[in-house]
Amino acid sequence: MHVLILGGTTEGRRLAELLAGDPALRVTSSLAGRVAAPRLPPGEVRVGGFGGPEGLAAWLAEHHVDALIDATHPFAGTISFNAAQAAATAHVPLLALRRPGWVAEDGDDWHPVDSLEQAARVLPALGERVFLTTGRMGLAAFAGPGTAALWFLVRSVDAPEPPYPARMEVLLDRGPFTPDGERELLRTHRIDVVVTKDSGGAATAPKLVAAREAGVPVVVVRRPALPGDVPEVATPEEAVDWVRLLHGQVRVFRG
Repeated sequence: MHVLILGGTTEGRRLAELLAGDPALRVTSSLAGRVAAPRLPPGEVRVGGFGGPEGLAAWLAEHHVDALIDATHPFAGTISFNAAQAAATAHVPLLALRRPGWVAEDGDDWHPVDSLEQAARVLPALGERVFLTTGRMGLAAFAGPGTAALWFLVRSVDAPEPPYPARMEVLLDRGPFTPDGERELLRTHRIDVVVTKDSGGAATAPKLVAAREAGVPVVVVRRPALPGDVPEVATPEEAVDWVRLLHGQVRVFRG
């Protein structure tokens, strides 16, 4: 049984680890290729796009994929819609592995917005020294005249490319992060506002703890709309259960 994981996330990599040791399964992980040196999961790995939903559907058929799991980043909305369309075209069962979003707690000062552009517009009223944790993509939203007076600490795995804020320091790092490390970062750089996407998960959540303790406001970019008619689980272990059940059905079908 051939399982294709659309990965690039901690959950996708963990799922590949759980499935790769099963001799009854062939596991392929697909990575978008946006990170220069990604952490590769076990099993087969392919890097790069498919050429839209039609290209993905053709790949599913050509490689005899029996199950497709969308374990991409919550903000990778395009590939999720492509996966839904391709799975329907190729008649391949599809499961979405989506980590739950963060939930505000007592003491949090969150300012939800729908886009990076909206985040940039609300920043001047909230602070002057910004910890920008939205990754290297989309920094152009913060490069306009409305944020010219602000200073940004940009954290990303790979170095960003222009356009980006004129007053900026880049911190190249990848999670998981710790509360102590995030507290020290806010203190050292005198951060008075944080910007994040609602990525969910534990790896990058410590910044929210540090901001809460320091009374620092957090601008939270809401998740984009995703296909609503796709079965969904929250953990790799639940995805394994789905694969096991499907595997039994495939064996019966194939006789």
